[in-house]
This record gives sequence, C-alpha cells and structure tokens, in this order.
Amino acid sequence: MNLLWNLIIVLQILAALAMIGLVLIQHGKGADMGASFGSGTSGSLFGATGSANFLSRSTAVCAAVFFASTLALAYFSNDRSRPATDSVLDRPAASAAASAPLTGAAQVPGAASAAVGLTAPAAPIAPAAPRVAASGAGAIPAK
Repeated sequence: MNLLWNLIIVLQILAALAMIGLVLIQHGKGADMGASFGSGTSGSLFGATGSANFLSRSTAVCAAVFFASTLALAYFSNDRSRPATDSVLDRPAASAAASAPLTGAAQVPGAASAAVGLTAPAAPIAPAAPRVAASGAGAIPAK
C-alpha cells in the first residue's frame, strides 16, 4: 500500500509540473492578433494552428491525470478500518480523561485514601528546581 501511495504522489507531482510547463508555453488569445499585423512571427514548431491544439490537448490530459491522482490519494487516505456508523459522539470519554493532566489532590501522595477518610492528607509536593540548559547557556552571568 505504501508503494502505491508513493507512486500516486510521484504521478501527481509530475502531472502538476507538466501542466505548469504546458500552460507557460502556450500563447495567449491576443498573441495571434499581433502576429497577423506584422509585429511578430506566426511560424511555430507545430505549424500555424497545430500548436494550440496539441498544447491544449496535452494540458487537458495532464489536468485529467492530476485530478485522478488527487481523487485516488483522497480515497486511499480515508480511514476505512472503523465502521461507517462510528461517530465521534459514540466514542467513550475515557480516552480524554486518561490524557488529562493530574491536578489538585491527585498530585499529592495519599490524597486518594484521604478522600475516603482512611488517613490524613500528606503535605503538598514542593516545586522542582528549574533545570539548566545542557549547553551551559544558563551558566553565563548576566550583566
């Protein structure tokens, strides 16, 4: 699956770069008008009208490849391991409670038993001393 993911990303990047190059090569709509009055040359590598058809068709093919690869990446990035009826609201709140930081009585040793009334509450924990940076930057005296 990882190899397919990487191939689609490479295909998308190549299609995007090709599309950028093809758009920059194309002439604007007003370029042919100036060439017909003598201010420019109308000769091109693909013929008088062949360049517009070839470049516009190539741009359309690159755009189709780009959009198809974008849709494929969106499809493969979807997490289909969960059931379709699973909702954020259906998930238990235990994961949020487990990741919450400990505050108040939970930081004090013996506080859980003190809440029940078995022992006296312990003294609060003193704050730890600030750490000094490992680079020695904290040892430089300030003026």
